[in-house]
Amino acid sequence: MSLDIASLRNEYSKASLDLDSTSSSPIEQFLKWFEEAQKSEITEPNAMVLSTADLKGYTTQRTVLLKAFDEKGFVFYTNYSSKKAQQISENNQVSLLFPWYQLERQVIITGRAEKVSTAESLKYFTSRPSGSQLGAWVSHQSKIITSRGILEQKLNEIKEKFKDGKIPLPDFWGGYRVIPNSIEFWQGRPSRLHDRIYYSSDSDNNWSKQRLSP
Repeated sequence: MSLDIASLRNEYSKASLDLDSTSSSPIEQFLKWFEEAQKSEITEPNAMVLSTADLKGYTTQRTVLLKAFDEKGFVFYTNYSSKKAQQISENNQVSLLFPWYQLERQVIITGRAEKVSTAESLKYFTSRPSGSQLGAWVSHQSKIITSRGILEQKLNEIKEKFKDGKIPLPDFWGGYRVIPNSIEFWQGRPSRLHDRIYYSSDSDNNWSKQRLSP
């Protein structure tokens, strides 16, 4: 079987990105782009690829969902015994990628990941549908299981356990906040001469921005 992958290409021409027209704050610029991603009705605009690495430099990527962001950082939730959490405990330097293909855009964020407070995790956990709350109790994320039936059995057990009251926050589940030190906004342009605006912060958390060559 022969696939002509090398000839697959699209010309990007939907928008442009100028240094002078972008906000002085990368968070404000991200808010603008995120709102545009929502209005465009692309699938899961808050989906982001989280990259982590252990102490030996072995990297792992997976898609997670952004659940909050502000000047302090970008928040997602997970099982604290998962592979991503284990790698973050060894090396808290991570990156996030928002691949908004339909808009010919991507946002790349680098920074350090820190656990959010238990109160913040609880507030989010109680806002989730009950099925998602139960799922957090059922899954020992990243652990090997022999069949899906094990999950279904555990789900029935958890449903029975909490049938008469609120579902509590598991002590092994919660959020991380990625505190950014750089944020890049990438806009596809014709002839592969893409626009790239790169924000970086100094030791006093002041942001500067520059245009990068594609």
